[in-house]
Amino acid sequence: MVKRTYFFTGFPGFLATRLISRLAEEEPESEFELLVHESAIPEAERIVQRLKGNKRTKRFRIHAGDITKTNLKLEKAVSERLKETVTHVFHLAAIYDLAVHDRIAQSVNVTGTRNVNLWVLECKAIERYVYFSTAYVSGDRKGTIYENELALGQEFKNHYEKTKHDAEVLVQYMRDRIPTTIIRPGIVLGDSKTGETAKFDGPYFMMRYLDKFSRMPIPYVGKGEALINLVPVDYVVEATVYLSRHADGIDKVYHLTDPNPYQAREAFRLISEALTGKAPSFTMPHSTVRIMLSFPPLRRWVKVERETLDYFRLEAVYDCTEAQRDLKPSGITCPDFADYIPAAVEYYRLHRNDPAKLIEVI
Repeated sequence: MVKRTYFFTGFPGFLATRLISRLAEEEPESEFELLVHESAIPEAERIVQRLKGNKRTKRFRIHAGDITKTNLKLEKAVSERLKETVTHVFHLAAIYDLAVHDRIAQSVNVTGTRNVNLWVLECKAIERYVYFSTAYVSGDRKGTIYENELALGQEFKNHYEKTKHDAEVLVQYMRDRIPTTIIRPGIVLGDSKTGETAKFDGPYFMMRYLDKFSRMPIPYVGKGEALINLVPVDYVVEATVYLSRHADGIDKVYHLTDPNPYQAREAFRLISEALTGKAPSFTMPHSTVRIMLSFPPLRRWVKVERETLDYFRLEAVYDCTEAQRDLKPSGITCPDFADYIPAAVEYYRLHRNDPAKLIEVI
């Protein structure tokens, strides 16, 4: 029976937790070393207790640390032991907020990734380094974006995109020295079957927007002719688990994106009908909505970050040929958005007033 030692950053985040849960279920002998920021240790301990269940209790070990610090702020003895035993590193820790300030994004996304890279280079038993990037490192590029493309002179819509791009550049340099797999998801929604998600951010801002207009005629936001690439978290998890353990995944970059994305307008209509029972009846210009959201009081009332609007008119198509080809033997495919949006909306409806799931809009 296979036994691996996994080292994760980004726990107890939702995606890291889902990945760990899936790997632990499939590999009962494998062990998990979890780097956790001091502020998140209580939550991490709670989730580890849930993960343990009836499984071996010593499989999951929490280590206080900080990716923005030298040697990940691990105790020296702990770090040296891990460098001898870790076989797979999953680096998910990042600031994902589209409205994040540059200094914070640089510190966590770029400096943090540089520090993780340096640490990985000293791991003597390393078999795979899995880095979570984003499809949106493409910035303002238009047309078809291929998996083997990265730095092509593009500009960026926000500090999140810019720093994730710069971090991926650093990881790309690792590919000649460490077996590396880079994952670029689209915009991640909740579980396609249950709708479960940790936070109502990203695409859920659409639902929060619709909540405010549900008792009046609902407007489309702009023409919405661009394609919006949404993927459920379970697809991202299943695909990543498979690709991170398969030899084909070495030295590859994968777009875990929807090969058949919907136009933003159509996706908005489907969400509106599922949440409010009615379709939008008129179009409000994108520029008008953007001006409205430039006023903090209105932005806080609608509960939508202004930066979200940019993804409704992004003229990019994310080619995922490499991912589809390497996933084909597994039978893992991206579900159709129309099939799983009812579950996402129902989960939102049941939990929309849960403070733990709400993102503060300032």
